[in-house]
Amino acid sequence: MHLLDISDLSADQITDIFHLADKLHSGNTDLQLKNKTFILFFPETSLRTRVTFEKGINDLGGRCLLFPPETLNKREALSDVIGYLENWADGIIVRHPDFSKLQKLAEKSSIPIINAMTSRNHPCEILSDLYTLRNLRPNFKELVYTFVGPKGNISRTWMDAADVLNLTFNHVCVPGNEMGPESSNYTFHTDLEAVLAETDVLLTDSLPDELRNEDYFTKYQITLERLRSAKPEALLNPCPPFYRDEEVSSDAISSNHFVGYEFKKNLLYVQQAIILFCLSH
Repeated sequence: MHLLDISDLSADQITDIFHLADKLHSGNTDLQLKNKTFILFFPETSLRTRVTFEKGINDLGGRCLLFPPETLNKREALSDVIGYLENWADGIIVRHPDFSKLQKLAEKSSIPIINAMTSRNHPCEILSDLYTLRNLRPNFKELVYTFVGPKGNISRTWMDAADVLNLTFNHVCVPGNEMGPESSNYTFHTDLEAVLAETDVLLTDSLPDELRNEDYFTKYQITLERLRSAKPEALLNPCPPFYRDEEVSSDAISSNHFVGYEFKKNLLYVQQAIILFCLSH
């Protein structure tokens, strides 16, 4: 099975991945990938996702072969590329801006293609966040999630997750960043204060150049003062890399609302679980 998008999964399948992650987290790390080889396409700038995929595969006994994502930009048809690679590899993990390249690989591949991030979406990252939120808040499906920032791969993946898991998802930004029609799961707002009181989890992403200005910061920057207007135990989960005093203020990051660096520790176990799940389906 491939994992290109969270919407490829059902709610039950996400639960199955989380149960696998539970087992891995508890120390059930037998060499389940022994004698298996994975080809990874990652840019040099990738940090958290690449480290956790490589370590996760190595910890389970597998091997990694690393190539830059530009390798997939050559003239050779991707159907031919995968036709050769599947002779020697057990799975392909790709971080590339062009989502269509992953689709073309998956169309002809008999081995799993796993999306490690595109400009369209970032499924492994958000599945990991949801897994950790589930551990912190067992009622995570009943919480209200508010993403503050432009439409992009992170906000779009949260919207997809809300649709699959039936979450309440607010999206707050300047007009023109709507990601689709409003639904029981997705609502777009331009007024942050209007939704803070009902928010359990605040989400952000780093800002494009056009939004890095005082007008945006005044209206939408997540500050400690604004966090105090949310639910009493609200969590702040900025997608890294985050930038202090841009999408989030320094005092917000220093507060108890910030989920902290260990929040991403489970990225290792969830990505291991995704690999095992895709290999077995």
